[in-house]
Amino acid sequence: MKRYDRQITLPEIGILGQLKLAEAKVLIIGVGGLGCPVLQNLAAVGVGKIGIVDGDLVEETNLHRQLLYTPTDLGKSKVDVASEAVVRQNPEVIITPYPFSFTKENAFEIASDYQIIVDCTDNITTRYLINDIAVIKGIPMVYASIHKFEGQLSVFNYQNGPTYRCLFPEDERADAIPSCNDSGVLGVLPNILGTLQANEVLKIILGIGEILSGKLLLYNSLDNCLQTIEFQNYKVKLNDS
Repeated sequence: MKRYDRQITLPEIGILGQLKLAEAKVLIIGVGGLGCPVLQNLAAVGVGKIGIVDGDLVEETNLHRQLLYTPTDLGKSKVDVASEAVVRQNPEVIITPYPFSFTKENAFEIASDYQIIVDCTDNITTRYLINDIAVIKGIPMVYASIHKFEGQLSVFNYQNGPTYRCLFPEDERADAIPSCNDSGVLGVLPNILGTLQANEVLKIILGIGEILSGKLLLYNSLDNCLQTIEFQNYKVKLNDS
């Protein structure tokens, strides 16, 4: 337990909290800009079993924001490289790689053994699929997305709370939100949002703090402005920023 001594010291965590982390099973969909910091942070604090889903290969344009990868990894499977890196970081964590896309054909099988799903994708169609799988399984979905200098964060389906469809009914076109390839993104931004996603995952596992359920956190990296929007049953209400 020496590795985790500084967080075990926290009365909100302690030995029992560390055991909860060790027994937790988290599925990360996408190990790109958001997924890398989520994976690194969850592994570092001792989350026991982590599944990672991604069918992409490492590209040179990934390197400015996806900090798990190096130039020597170009052309390799992201989940393979990420798995090896995390095992070196914390050999106690069990990493299960899924080197393919998350689709309606394999979604149920992949998600069957996990307690929390973390959406680190940039694909709207996949995001709706993740939401629906989480709703059917009755487990939380920790969501984030990024665009240029801005990001947003929420937790859907937490204890039967609002889902992704409550905030974004399925009338979005698949190309409604430009990808990083089209619009660009500041390199640090996904690492900030991914770290916030990891924080929500830990709060859910440990049962501490206030979960971002029914709330959408908006972050602007240019002025560090934070704003929260409350939503419930397709209705939104702007909170104090």
